Amino acid sequence: MTLSAGWYLRRLSRMGPREVGGRVGDAVRRRRWRSAQPVAPRVTGARFTAVLPPGTIAAVPPDAAERLVAQADRLMAGSVEYFGVLRDDLAEPDWWYDPKTGRRAPGGYAFDVPYRDEDTAGDIKQIWEPSRHQYLTVLAAAYAVTGDERYAERVAEHLRSWWASNAPLRGVHWVSGIELGIRLLSWVWIRRLLDGWPGAPALFEDNPVALRQIWHHQRWLAAFPSRGSSANNHVVAEAAGQFAAACAFGWFPSSARWRDDALRSLERHLRGNTFPSGLNRELATEYHGLVLELGLAALAEADAAGVPVPATVRLVLLRMTDALAAVVDDRLRPPRQGDADDGHGLVVDGAGTDRWASLLATGDAVFGSLPWWPEVSGTDVRTGLLAALILPYAKQGDAPAVTRPARRPAHFADAGLTVLRGPSGIWCRCDGGPHGFLSIAAHAHADALSVEVRHDGVEVLADPGTFCYHGQPEWRRYFRSTLGHNTLELDGADQSGSGGPFLWTRHARSRVLAVAAAEDGVSRWCAEHDGYGPSVHRRRVELTAASRELRVVDEVRGPRRAVRLAFHLGPAITADLAGSRAVLTWSRDGEERSAVLDLPGELSWRAHRGETDPPLGWYSPGFGRKEPATTLVGSGFTDGARGFTTVLGFHG
Repeated sequence: MTLSAGWYLRRLSRMGPREVGGRVGDAVRRRRWRSAQPVAPRVTGARFTAVLPPGTIAAVPPDAAERLVAQADRLMAGSVEYFGVLRDDLAEPDWWYDPKTGRRAPGGYAFDVPYRDEDTAGDIKQIWEPSRHQYLTVLAAAYAVTGDERYAERVAEHLRSWWASNAPLRGVHWVSGIELGIRLLSWVWIRRLLDGWPGAPALFEDNPVALRQIWHHQRWLAAFPSRGSSANNHVVAEAAGQFAAACAFGWFPSSARWRDDALRSLERHLRGNTFPSGLNRELATEYHGLVLELGLAALAEADAAGVPVPATVRLVLLRMTDALAAVVDDRLRPPRQGDADDGHGLVVDGAGTDRWASLLATGDAVFGSLPWWPEVSGTDVRTGLLAALILPYAKQGDAPAVTRPARRPAHFADAGLTVLRGPSGIWCRCDGGPHGFLSIAAHAHADALSVEVRHDGVEVLADPGTFCYHGQPEWRRYFRSTLGHNTLELDGADQSGSGGPFLWTRHARSRVLAVAAAEDGVSRWCAEHDGYGPSVHRRRVELTAASRELRVVDEVRGPRRAVRLAFHLGPAITADLAGSRAVLTWSRDGEERSAVLDLPGELSWRAHRGETDPPLGWYSPGFGRKEPATTLVGSGFTDGARGFTTVLGFHG
């Protein structure tokens, strides 16, 4: 997808003077580097000392180690899946090849590569993902656990191949700072996990090619940080990778300065990207996970190197962990809100490891769990590795006194997120928060007042997800549209105005009017937004524990307008729609479950499934993947005298 001149003008309009000035400086620097590339200093006598404490690897749980080795063996065979594309070419990867489109990204000076144009460069996510080298951290971890040198030798072979194919500032892998930051973090952990292998020093600190690559990655990050309206999860990844490398690979004249600058940036942007309640300001759950993983990994490097960090760093990570524990459902699944691209900060586990359980286990090890936290079952490799390096919060003499929630929070006022809970694992997320983060709200969806409903972990009313970023604009529009969420659309328009990919030029403003706990057996939530001015959409949600019934009332105050009300069913749900009543059935652990969805009779209801022109009736279980699912859409007109009432009742 090639971006138009209009997109760049709209993007420019969302920047402040300081950001514009910084980007002008970046452009000047890129032009200068084209003809006079910075020269890496010569390094001698480098040694790697950021090793794991004795006994760390021996403490890895056997079942987690078994999953890890099984994953490593698949990787050794060259088999991997990225974003729904199975590939068998990872034994000898072509670092610039996209198997999805069959295209290779063009070479040349990095900043000339049209990486957003899929017709020229291929699907950039498919190309970038292997070069985050997180599959190599898995192989390195498999070596650490087994001592089998085949894994270490494959890691060395692929790193040397990548370094040879991706000279500094040449090609698509030198375009985006988040890629460089995560790659640096992977290299730190690869070196740490290979420490028992005799070939590790020759691969890293005694290798001039590796030293040059490490230096240039850090020099790039120091020169081109994400700025202003782009300072979201990207800048956290850049700072975390830069800081980790400056701590563990502190072999260069600039290492101390890079470390200090990166730590200041990390502290600032961890705070900036996080509400005081602990939820991520992008209101995109997977980025909450990514930022938390990156922050914990950076903290591990600081403690391993004996570098003091501001107390606010630990405090933000503590609050993020408590917030995650508060919002997950009974199966430890968090909300599906906003964009999600399956991004991870540090990967050392095999397939089948629960990401969210792993983060909560790490939080327990580092900060200590609270009595209301959900029970975490299962094991992972990463928790033990991080906990071996991070000093426990209770042992921090300078840690500020923190009042943690005495009971499980249900309402996060700053994020506008509310979770209503009922018997039998009924879980309902209500969205009354800001449209997104910063002026462009890059990872937001037009989902104001949307709800998600689950029963014992099964998605009944689901958020359809994200599916794609680049290359398929009609699908990108659908999955982040108002119609693509469980909320109400007026006159066929989105509540917020899109200016193109990762850019919103008009943001609907929401406010929560009331939240009431279930003291009388009924939990209540009410909010409204102004995205359809002069009309106002107000929604009330009530969850009654005794009857296991969820009532949703939508009111539109303003002139008569065309309305569509959508309810997206989860992929496991079968619906039998007759008039304005839908009988929902599904199976959970071999047991048949059911519910009845009574829809507003004032609207005309149709079931949609797997439609493509235009897209409607889809669910994306992960980035790059989509599958048909049932969406119920009611069409009609607003009537200011009354609202539209929907009742979801659970049986059995």
